[in-house]
Amino acid sequence: MNSRDLSTRLGGISGVLVTPFDSDGNVDRALYVRLTARVAEAGIHSLVAGGNTGEFYALDPDEVRLAHDAAIEGNAGRSVLIAGVGRSLKEAIALASRAVQHGADAILVHQPLDPFASPRAQADYFRSIADAVAAPVLAYVRSDALGPDDIMSVADHPNIVGVKFATPNLMRLAECIRASGPATARWICGLAEGWAPAFYALGARGFTSGLVNVDPPRSLAIHAALEAGDYQQAQRLVASIAAFETMRTRFNNGANVTVVKSALEFLGYAVGPVRIPGHPRLSRDDAGALRTILRDWGLPLA
Repeated sequence: MNSRDLSTRLGGISGVLVTPFDSDGNVDRALYVRLTARVAEAGIHSLVAGGNTGEFYALDPDEVRLAHDAAIEGNAGRSVLIAGVGRSLKEAIALASRAVQHGADAILVHQPLDPFASPRAQADYFRSIADAVAAPVLAYVRSDALGPDDIMSVADHPNIVGVKFATPNLMRLAECIRASGPATARWICGLAEGWAPAFYALGARGFTSGLVNVDPPRSLAIHAALEAGDYQQAQRLVASIAAFETMRTRFNNGANVTVVKSALEFLGYAVGPVRIPGHPRLSRDDAGALRTILRDWGLPLA
């Protein structure tokens, strides 16, 4: 895939794939392949294996590699396949290099969670991986700890093609966009559909999504409205998913993946519970409310 095509795809939807677990609690590779194929066939522009909706931090390194491989197989070249990596610098480079060798098109680097990480060193972490990997890199910025200068040092790296900006600090994003030049990485909304209209208004393009695991056409409709500059239609469509997305914010976002996985269970996909420290399962009341949302969307419940 050439760089121009990649850049265009990154301006679309980055669907972050869930990681299904079987009845023994192991990653269900066969179901992972099926779920990936379903999202790719729907026309989602890029797929992320090993993202936060995929419970990256609850997976061991072998499971991350399995997730990468299953996503590559299920995608079969239809969408841009992005492999998520993180943790120690050595581990991240090894995971990224292997994913590229096995067919990943790009690498998503999670921001370090080390409580003693300095802002400048976090920027160095992104750049060090971009230096070491023979594939384009996206930086996943999730903390306001990085100031504009540090963020720009990442965004202007020649092998970093996108910054998934996942903090609601829109003033900082606006400052970074103003400082951007022709060679700066693409700015992408990392806070999913609900924040995408505001990000688009500032000049970002594309957005991440966990919703695509459940209802890809609904997410694609939001993207189409934003690309057409129809903010009224985009807001109407975002309103239709508000209850779903609000439910995901329960328990300090601990239910973020739980709601997506529960929805898939209601659609007939046995993806298993969320691993702790995520919220494993919804209460009976929340499950009932989620079923109502899916029914209102017209989805076929199992």
